[in-house]
Order: sequence, then structure tokens, then C-alpha cells
Amino acid sequence: MSRVCELTGKKAMVGNNVSHALNRTKRKFNANLVKKRFYIPEEDNWVTLKVSTSALKTINKIGISAAIKEARSKGFYK
Repeated sequence: MSRVCELTGKKAMVGNNVSHALNRTKRKFNANLVKKRFYIPEEDNWVTLKVSTSALKTINKIGISAAIKEARSKGFYK
């Protein structure tokens, strides 16, 4: 599975390592992802999602059902 948040669509970005001599080499900034199980009471089942930590904060704020509904409308979640 790729390093993409299933609710927000966040993925790795590309940038540069910059030394004190200002030499630049390519590097990746990976998304801060965690694998987490969520219980959805409306469907009465558990779902395992790979989500970013910022998405976890959103889930704590608005709830898993609303977060999944929003991700489906944006096309990130199946």
C-alpha cells in the first residue's frame, strides 16, 4: 500500500536537503501516517484505515462517520 492518507489524500512531497555550503540534494517529506482501527456504529463494523495524524485530530473533532462521508465526497475514500 502506498504512503497516502485514506481520508485526506495527503502524500509524500519532494524537496531538498540544503547543507551549510548550500549544496542541494533531493529528498522526500513523507506524510505522518498511522494505521488505526475505527468502529463505525451506523454500519456496526470495524474499519482499518491508514490516516495522517492531522486526520486523526479531525476524526476526534467531527467523528469517524462525518470524516468518511467528507472523504467520499472528495473522492479519497472508496
